[in-house]
Amino acid sequence: MTYADLITTGGVFFILLAFLLTTFNLIHAKTSAYFLLNIAGGGLALYGSILIQSVPFAVLEGVWTLVAVIGLFKIKPLNA
Repeated sequence: MTYADLITTGGVFFILLAFLLTTFNLIHAKTSAYFLLNIAGGGLALYGSILIQSVPFAVLEGVWTLVAVIGLFKIKPLNA
C-alpha cells in the first residue's frame, strides 16, 4: 500500500465513521464531533486525491471539507 493509499484510506475511514455513528444514533449530526470527523476525513481524502492526481475526487473532497467547516461554525455552543 502506498503513502497516498494510506492517507486516502484514513480519510475515507473518518468519513464513514461519522456516517456510521450518526446512522446508529451514537452522535448527532449537528455536533462538533460529527463535523470534526468529516473535516479530518475530507481533508485527508483531499490530500490523498491530490497525491494521486484525481481531479474529480479532489473536487468532491474539497467541497466535503468546506461544507463541514461551515457546518462546524454554524453550530451553537452548548452554553449559548
